[in-house]
Amino acid sequence: MTTVQVSHGAQPDQVRHIRTEIPGPRSRALAQRREAALPAGLVSGAQVYVQAAGGGVVVDADGNSFIDFGSGIAVTTVGNAAPRVVERVTEQVRAYTHTCFLATPYEPYIAVAEELNALTPGEHEKRTALFNTGSEAIENAVKYARAFTGRPAVVTFDHAFHGRTLLTMSMTAKNRPYRRAFGPFAPEVYRAPLPYPYRWPSGPANAADEAFAHLELLVDSQVGAEAVACLIIEPIQGEGGFIVPPAGFLRRVADFCRERGIVFVADEVQTGIGRTGAWFASEHEDLVPDLVVTAKGLAGGMPLGAVTGRAEIMDAAPTGGIGGTYSGNPAACAAAIAVFDTIRQDGLLERARVIGARMMDELSDIARGHAAVGEVRGRGAMVAVELVHPGTNSPDPAAVSGLVRYCEKHGLLTLTAGTYGNVLRFLPPLTISDDLLAEGLGILRAGFAEGAYPSP
Repeated sequence: MTTVQVSHGAQPDQVRHIRTEIPGPRSRALAQRREAALPAGLVSGAQVYVQAAGGGVVVDADGNSFIDFGSGIAVTTVGNAAPRVVERVTEQVRAYTHTCFLATPYEPYIAVAEELNALTPGEHEKRTALFNTGSEAIENAVKYARAFTGRPAVVTFDHAFHGRTLLTMSMTAKNRPYRRAFGPFAPEVYRAPLPYPYRWPSGPANAADEAFAHLELLVDSQVGAEAVACLIIEPIQGEGGFIVPPAGFLRRVADFCRERGIVFVADEVQTGIGRTGAWFASEHEDLVPDLVVTAKGLAGGMPLGAVTGRAEIMDAAPTGGIGGTYSGNPAACAAAIAVFDTIRQDGLLERARVIGARMMDELSDIARGHAAVGEVRGRGAMVAVELVHPGTNSPDPAAVSGLVRYCEKHGLLTLTAGTYGNVLRFLPPLTISDDLLAEGLGILRAGFAEGAYPSP
């Protein structure tokens, strides 16, 4: 086993340490203040409140130190408070915090655009526009596609998550909690089946062909290809449960779109910026999207999203039609530049592949001993287990909830996902040490053992 030494500077000690009950007294006090100040519908996964974080750990208000297997939902890919990010952001905010790029432009915005133009797949001429969030970037990708094609319709997929704004909520597949009570929804949004091999009714071998046939029927016969501006898909679905489409499916869909003049959009909000062991998950399929949307890991915890794509599409929007007051904030841009530098200089693409291989090996071994694990899947440092009632493929969200709480009480922070709420997903920072990674997986293994799930 290769041991990677990661420098954490003044960041928290890279150890797991539980000193109080979970949640501790300070976290409970903060929860009471929260209840009085925040709306009930605004919820959090963990019961603890953060005081510090860095490398592979999160420290709560009571001084408990947790192993981080969530990275702020794939945001702190280079580690929380990463030294280069902190340094560049500090330098930037000392110079100026904001001027609005639409009013008085600045160089960091241009530098981020140049990086993304160079890094996204394809050798064609590209342009990049910056925004604040993944949802905002997705909406603007649709705007670019509509301006370029003159068409209204948008095609998305089952199990997709694209955001919480009106349009992106309309594009998102899951009703609870994302859509329920918030309609009516945006028009001209259509949904095709995604090949979900583990759950495909006629078996995984048929998933790609049958899903593609449904897509053809939807676009050509029901909507009309001449009405479709863009098709948007996550190369690996995030909130949907880390569903990896069968090999070749994405290329087939991209070719289908180009034959019909439909803009092919890759939503790389969760998969992009090194998470899967490549800069973009599209690279694993030799995919060259027309537009690539990024956010989350782009700026090391600062709010930044982007649309990068073919120059002729990006140049189609009318003058003044794209932008926002905070879009491409200079501090966020400085953070993104530091993220690019950190991934390159610290070899984090390779690190993502190493982390992923170790997680897949350990989780697959756990699965062999527990019939509750329906499937282990993912790519790079983006791995998930789907839990089911033993002997069936019936989703078991209660088992996931139990494991999450067990892990939290023993010092491991994890996340859930999936249309049925039965997927446990792992997104550790790429700066996590080998020892913390192994210790976290050991806690998970103990959680399965104490849950007394039947063996296969």
